[in-house]
Amino acid sequence: MTLQYQLKEGNYHLYDLSSPASKVTGEHRLRLRTDTVAIAFDASTGALHEHGNPARIHSWATTARRRLRAAGSLDSANDIVVVSGPLPVDEINKCLRVEGYCRRMFTRLATLPHGKLLGRQAA
Repeated sequence: MTLQYQLKEGNYHLYDLSSPASKVTGEHRLRLRTDTVAIAFDASTGALHEHGNPARIHSWATTARRRLRAAGSLDSANDIVVVSGPLPVDEINKCLRVEGYCRRMFTRLATLPHGKLLGRQAA
Protein backbone atom coordinates (compact mmCIF):
# COMPACT_ATOMS: atom_id res chain seq x y z
CA MET A 1 0.00 0.00 0.00
CA THR A 2 1.41 3.38 -1.03
CA LEU A 3 0.23 6.22 1.19
CA GLN A 4 0.63 9.96 0.67
CA TYR A 5 -0.49 13.00 2.66
CA GLN A 6 -1.82 16.12 0.96
CA LEU A 7 -2.82 19.42 2.53
CA LYS A 8 -6.28 20.49 1.41
CA GLU A 9 -8.53 23.15 2.92
CA GLY A 10 -6.33 23.39 6.02
CA ASN A 11 -6.51 19.64 6.77
CA TYR A 12 -4.19 16.76 6.11
CA HIS A 13 -5.67 14.14 3.80
CA LEU A 14 -4.09 10.68 3.61
CA TYR A 15 -4.62 8.98 0.26
CA ASP A 16 -4.09 5.35 -0.69
CA LEU A 17 -2.27 5.63 -4.02
CA SER A 18 -2.44 1.89 -4.60
CA SER A 19 -6.23 2.17 -5.04
CA PRO A 20 -7.54 3.16 -8.47
CA ALA A 21 -8.34 6.84 -8.93
CA SER A 22 -12.01 7.76 -9.01
CA LYS A 23 -13.37 8.25 -12.50
CA VAL A 24 -15.46 11.18 -11.26
CA THR A 25 -13.02 13.12 -9.06
CA GLY A 26 -9.69 11.68 -10.21
CA GLU A 27 -8.62 11.22 -6.58
CA HIS A 28 -7.46 8.07 -4.87
CA ARG A 29 -9.19 6.53 -1.86
CA LEU A 30 -9.19 8.87 1.15
CA ARG A 31 -8.03 6.99 4.27
CA LEU A 32 -7.79 9.81 6.82
CA ARG A 33 -8.64 13.48 7.27
CA THR A 34 -7.13 15.25 10.27
CA ASP A 35 -6.22 18.74 11.46
CA THR A 36 -2.70 17.76 12.55
CA VAL A 37 -0.54 14.68 12.04
CA ALA A 38 1.46 12.60 14.51
CA ILE A 39 4.34 10.28 13.68
CA ALA A 40 5.68 7.59 16.06
CA PHE A 41 9.17 6.24 15.41
CA ASP A 42 12.35 4.95 17.05
CA ALA A 43 14.73 7.79 17.90
CA SER A 44 17.82 5.61 17.49
CA THR A 45 17.03 4.11 14.06
CA GLY A 46 14.37 6.42 12.66
CA ALA A 47 12.14 3.42 11.92
CA LEU A 48 8.53 4.51 11.46
CA HIS A 49 5.97 2.75 13.65
CA GLU A 50 2.66 4.60 13.23
CA HIS A 51 1.28 7.82 11.73
CA GLY A 52 -2.09 9.52 11.64
CA ASN A 53 -4.44 11.27 14.05
CA PRO A 54 -2.48 12.58 17.08
CA ALA A 55 -4.88 11.17 19.69
CA ARG A 56 -4.61 7.67 18.22
CA ILE A 57 -0.83 7.81 17.79
CA HIS A 58 -0.20 9.09 21.33
CA SER A 59 -2.47 6.35 22.67
CA TRP A 60 -0.62 3.73 20.60
CA ALA A 61 2.76 4.98 21.87
CA THR A 62 1.66 4.96 25.51
CA THR A 63 0.40 1.38 25.19
CA ALA A 64 3.50 0.24 23.31
CA ARG A 65 5.83 1.78 25.91
CA ARG A 66 3.84 0.21 28.77
CA ARG A 67 4.02 -3.24 27.15
CA LEU A 68 7.72 -2.94 26.40
CA ARG A 69 8.47 -1.88 29.98
CA ALA A 70 6.39 -4.76 31.33
CA ALA A 71 8.44 -7.12 29.15
CA GLY A 72 11.67 -5.64 30.53
CA SER A 73 12.67 -3.71 27.40
CA LEU A 74 13.22 -0.31 29.00
CA ASP A 75 15.58 0.93 26.29
CA SER A 76 13.11 0.06 23.51
CA ALA A 77 10.27 1.73 25.40
CA ASN A 78 12.29 4.91 25.95
CA ASP A 79 13.33 4.94 22.27
CA ILE A 80 9.77 5.53 20.98
CA VAL A 81 9.23 9.17 20.03
CA VAL A 82 6.02 10.86 18.91
CA VAL A 83 6.12 14.09 16.91
CA SER A 84 2.85 15.85 16.20
CA GLY A 85 1.63 19.14 14.89
CA PRO A 86 1.34 21.00 11.62
CA LEU A 87 4.34 19.41 9.92
CA PRO A 88 5.30 20.11 6.29
CA VAL A 89 3.60 17.60 3.98
CA ASP A 90 6.80 16.82 2.08
CA GLU A 91 8.56 15.90 5.35
CA ILE A 92 5.69 13.62 6.40
CA ASN A 93 5.69 11.90 3.02
CA LYS A 94 9.47 11.39 3.15
CA CYS A 95 9.00 9.69 6.52
CA LEU A 96 6.58 7.29 4.84
CA ARG A 97 8.79 6.61 1.81
CA VAL A 98 12.38 6.71 3.08
CA GLU A 99 13.42 4.22 5.74
CA GLY A 100 15.02 5.98 8.70
CA TYR A 101 14.08 9.49 7.53
CA CYS A 102 12.12 10.21 10.71
CA ARG A 103 15.39 10.41 12.63
CA ARG A 104 16.78 13.02 10.23
CA MET A 105 13.54 15.01 10.39
CA PHE A 106 13.61 14.87 14.20
CA THR A 107 17.07 16.47 14.33
CA ARG A 108 15.82 19.36 12.15
CA LEU A 109 12.41 19.70 13.83
CA ALA A 110 13.14 23.09 15.44
CA THR A 111 14.01 24.62 12.06
CA LEU A 112 11.12 23.17 10.04
CA PRO A 113 8.50 25.69 8.90
CA HIS A 114 4.86 25.53 9.96
CA GLY A 115 3.30 22.96 7.61
CA LYS A 116 -0.01 24.72 7.02
CA LEU A 117 1.58 28.05 6.21
CA LEU A 118 3.54 26.38 3.40
CA GLY A 119 0.29 25.10 1.88
CA ARG A 120 -1.23 28.59 1.85
CA GLN A 121 1.86 30.12 0.23
CA ALA A 122 1.79 27.56 -2.59
CA ALA A 123 -1.91 28.16 -3.30
